[in-house]
Amino acid sequence: MPDRKDLPGILEKKPQKQYNQHDTAVAQQIFMKKEVNMSKTEIKQEQRNGSNPFLIIYHIIQGALIGLGAVLPGISGGVLAVVFGIYKPVMEFLSNPISRFKTHVPKLIPYGIGLVVGFLGIANLLSFFLEKYPDPSVCLFIGLIVGMLPSLFREAGEQGRSRGSWISLLVCMVFIFVLLGALKVASVQITPNFAWYLFCGFCLALSVIAPGMSFSTLLMPLGLYTPFVDGIGHLDFGVLIPAGIGALVTVICLAKAINALFDHFYSIAFHGIIGIVIAATVMIIPFSGFATLGAAVVNLICIAVGIVLALLLDRFNSRVEVK
Repeated sequence: MPDRKDLPGILEKKPQKQYNQHDTAVAQQIFMKKEVNMSKTEIKQEQRNGSNPFLIIYHIIQGALIGLGAVLPGISGGVLAVVFGIYKPVMEFLSNPISRFKTHVPKLIPYGIGLVVGFLGIANLLSFFLEKYPDPSVCLFIGLIVGMLPSLFREAGEQGRSRGSWISLLVCMVFIFVLLGALKVASVQITPNFAWYLFCGFCLALSVIAPGMSFSTLLMPLGLYTPFVDGIGHLDFGVLIPAGIGALVTVICLAKAINALFDHFYSIAFHGIIGIVIAATVMIIPFSGFATLGAAVVNLICIAVGIVLALLLDRFNSRVEVK
């Protein structure tokens, strides 16, 4: 039994314990109220952002730039999506479109509108220049690709480089060299048809879900880029329907896999893409366009202009804060 002198301490401790329990309960209630108020504030903020016409126009412009990047050789729509901070929500939606339809689609609609406008708006222009001035146009595109390589290397090394990264780059580069070289040596003439336009749709979707991949790098050496872009620009359903099917099937089948690949093997996957880009770019150089001095000068100027434009775009991208 405790002494009388210990009773004041015991009596003091007991109310203190009751006070702590009561204080904890009150604190929990306050925290829950603050959490609810914060969530309401966030919802109101998103609603204000969604109804802000200037913000909607800004997102449409960003979508248009992504559409331009999807069509222009050497510029990846996926990279621009990363730059503008929408690559992650796009991949989240594509990985689980049903469960994330309500939460993601309203945010992505302005970007989608801009993407379609930019994609279709530039297709006719590209088709015209490729038909009228094929060698200078290709040289301009080569310059764009070369100018984007430093940014691709920088982005590929964001999570470090390993021996596997360089092996991936070399293997992919050699594979594309062998494949495209064999097609050229065998004088294989690819005639665009339904099946090949399915392949074009596959490459187009791949350039969106795999940052750094430009679908033109594969289509140009095969002679499919010009008819594909021309068909899109003129809204030819013989091109749009198979390409749409190919793109949809690619997204359904590969979105989760590619997302997981970049999550777990980012450096290896990105360096493999760089190897593909390098090999495909070398294979589209129009060596015959350098036969005369005048043509060579024009083509070299186009390459230089392309490099400068790509470097300026990279400089702009580096100043954009990706959220």
